Amino acid sequence: MSTIIPAAATANHRTARNQARKAALGSFVGAVVDWYDFLLYGIVAALVFNAEFFPKVSPAMGTLAAFATFGVGFLFRPLGGFVFGHYGDRLGRKRMLVLTVMMMGLSTAAIGLLPAFSTIGWWAPVLLVTLRAIQGFAVGGEWGGAALMAVESAPEKKKAFYSSGVQVGYGVGLVLSTGLVALISRSMDNASFLSWGWRLPFLFSVVLVLIALWIRSSMEESKEFVEKVGKRGERSVRLPIVEALLRHPKAFLLIIALRLAELFTMYIVTAFALNYSTANLHMPREFFLTIGLLVGALSCVTIPCFALFADRFGRRRVYIIGAVIGMLSAVPFFLALEARSTLWIVVFAVMLANIAHDMVVSVQQPMFTELFGTEYRYSGAGVGYQVASVVGGGFTPFIAVALVSFAGGSWHPVAAYLAVGCLISVLVAAKMKAGRAIA
Repeated sequence: MSTIIPAAATANHRTARNQARKAALGSFVGAVVDWYDFLLYGIVAALVFNAEFFPKVSPAMGTLAAFATFGVGFLFRPLGGFVFGHYGDRLGRKRMLVLTVMMMGLSTAAIGLLPAFSTIGWWAPVLLVTLRAIQGFAVGGEWGGAALMAVESAPEKKKAFYSSGVQVGYGVGLVLSTGLVALISRSMDNASFLSWGWRLPFLFSVVLVLIALWIRSSMEESKEFVEKVGKRGERSVRLPIVEALLRHPKAFLLIIALRLAELFTMYIVTAFALNYSTANLHMPREFFLTIGLLVGALSCVTIPCFALFADRFGRRRVYIIGAVIGMLSAVPFFLALEARSTLWIVVFAVMLANIAHDMVVSVQQPMFTELFGTEYRYSGAGVGYQVASVVGGGFTPFIAVALVSFAGGSWHPVAAYLAVGCLISVLVAAKMKAGRAIA
């Protein structure tokens, strides 16, 4: 008897470990697809969409319109979080994650096939906005499910590390999207790139979707979900989002405030600065595309490393340090831009995107999901996360471009915007009570 029990315990431990690894891999790969598609849109919007889809307005208004369509995707993310969260809490995380990756990939490929304004007139921007809305709807359901599959399957003391793949997927998606755009941009003349070359990265999404579907098909449903929800004949929580709102109303506000540092740092470096440096400073677009490649590649190392630190030394401590670094790096980043100093631009881009941003996101999966109960966690964490994306992320490039325009080309309001967002995140994290969600 004494030998049978340890053997059974060892087998159960091995099974749980394998399940945790599969969940982490499936969450990572799906995140790569969704973020590749979502970020690719922002990169191409900064370079192409104003001329291809909004040629009847001034260049400045065309840029604003292109970034406004970028923001439309964020408006539909809470709806995706609500719909996929509702069914994910009732039917399981795995089914929803298969749907999100399919929907995201197909809508992205359709953008690559979309005729320009010169061919179908105003139908071009209308269809572009529609496909962007579908992208937002799909990615709105992705983060909650992917984070939960990883967190709920992970070992108790390694939840930040095992779930960090969700955010590493962002970095890999950024590398792939930026890398393909940079490669294609350098391999052809500007006219060809603006005419048809930009479409190729969108069509490549089909390949990534097939890989993600193959890997996600082997995932098992979250053990925690099966134990607490999946085996019930009758679901006690019929409207999970309502339950989450009633039980944890402050959690939604906490998530919004805590995501400001993450969203401001990344989107100002990867989307706004690309446009600002080319349009206002007349720097080559390849320079910031290369920075995008650099920060994306580094994040594949920095995010899991910071997650390991968080599991060992405390999530809140790692989070606050990252947000403070983001606040302090805002003005130096723009000073480096204004001076056109290649070295210092790279240094402070890394400080913002790989130190500040990556420290903050490395702890978000367990920090946010553990604010809610299992029965309504997909809805609560997913919707809260996506509402924060609208408030703090979706229109950040648009707002930044508008601030520069209103300030007569000055970068000072944008630097203040970035620093204040990080400061709010620092203050909220510092006032949170130490507990399971942030310990």
